[in-house]
Amino acid sequence: MNDQGAYKPFTYYQLMETSLRELLVEKGILSDEQVNAEVAAMRARQPERGARVVARAWTEAAYKKRLLANATAACEELGLEIPGLHLVAVENTPQVHNAIVCTLCSCYPRVLLGIPPDWYKSRNYRSRMVREPRAVLAEFGLRIPDGTQIRVHDSTADMRYLVLPMRPKGTEDWDEARLAGIVTRDAMIGVAVPTVTGG
Repeated sequence: MNDQGAYKPFTYYQLMETSLRELLVEKGILSDEQVNAEVAAMRARQPERGARVVARAWTEAAYKKRLLANATAACEELGLEIPGLHLVAVENTPQVHNAIVCTLCSCYPRVLLGIPPDWYKSRNYRSRMVREPRAVLAEFGLRIPDGTQIRVHDSTADMRYLVLPMRPKGTEDWDEARLAGIVTRDAMIGVAVPTVTGG
């Protein structure tokens, strides 16, 4: 219902969610309470979970190596379960900048980053990011040098990507908690980079 008291039709995703929920309950697979609890848990997830992973990789070379080899297992080392998904970590370097998209819908590492932003789900982002990534990143305020290759990774229903951004200069003596504080959701999608402000 909107502010004027009129009912608005469901969006495609709202209709799909409602239909799936009703089917799960009707078949006795889950109860309404279980579905509500899982939805609440999903909505409570924040990008800080992914930031912990990045900060650990920045401070521990052996962990970074394990993360790049098997991101699912590396996250589980930190107590972050990645149920039923193959998670791939892709590393930004001076030569390569990575970005994530889902061209079909909005597949996204929710378990680490929380609910995806609206722009990630938009048709504009999903279609343009694969065709003109440099222009799209510039619209986010991120200008990638001409000599740096941009790789766009397309998420699928069973595979998700996490960008491991480059650690900013001037953070060499920072601990993991402080480092995690500068790792944003957008940096782990690849449309931003971590920055250090102030002294």
